Amino acid sequence: MAVYGYVRVSTNDQNTARQFAAMEKLEVPKENLYVDKQSGKDFNRPAYKRLLRRLKEGDLLYVKSIDRLGRNYEEIQEQWRILTKEKKIDIVVLDMSLLDTRNGKDLLGTFISDVVLQILSFVAQNERENIKLRQAEGIAAAKANGVKFGRPEIPLPNNFYDVYEDWRNKKMTLRQAAEACEMSSSTFYYKAKKLEKTDITNHHSVC
Repeated sequence: MAVYGYVRVSTNDQNTARQFAAMEKLEVPKENLYVDKQSGKDFNRPAYKRLLRRLKEGDLLYVKSIDRLGRNYEEIQEQWRILTKEKKIDIVVLDMSLLDTRNGKDLLGTFISDVVLQILSFVAQNERENIKLRQAEGIAAAKANGVKFGRPEIPLPNNFYDVYEDWRNKKMTLRQAAEACEMSSSTFYYKAKKLEKTDITNHHSVC
């Protein structure tokens, strides 16, 4: 029996120390530790795929928490099925002692494990959706209070308004106007339409 560990964080900025410490305490060999530092959104994770190819029947896999196996209810269920039914390995979820397939190999033990898995994977998905909702609400509230997101806009060149007037009066083509402002044609057009919209809004406000 070979012992493996799988560690995943959603971005390169997140710290893997907690998961690594847990694997080290369990004496998982470093060469059997697989790490992915990218989102599990589409589950195209290179380290996890290499791990799947290496796993053999009877091996043992440690993961810190159930959501390391997937980012939604269906994905977690599917990966659990592949690992336990197709690969026929044992899994230990460190944050939930009931999810240890080494225990309770009888019908009752399997049933309890399946029920706990379903509940935890549902809770994990529900929490992620709640986090996204809270983030969206926070962004909406911040925008309502005048907070701007994204990179600041590059200031318009000093000749933009004069060039814009010539372009609007058909004295210049779009390409000529864009080149005069050292912009792409699409950027100049976008800025021009934005200026027109601002002028219209200001005019209505005055009226």
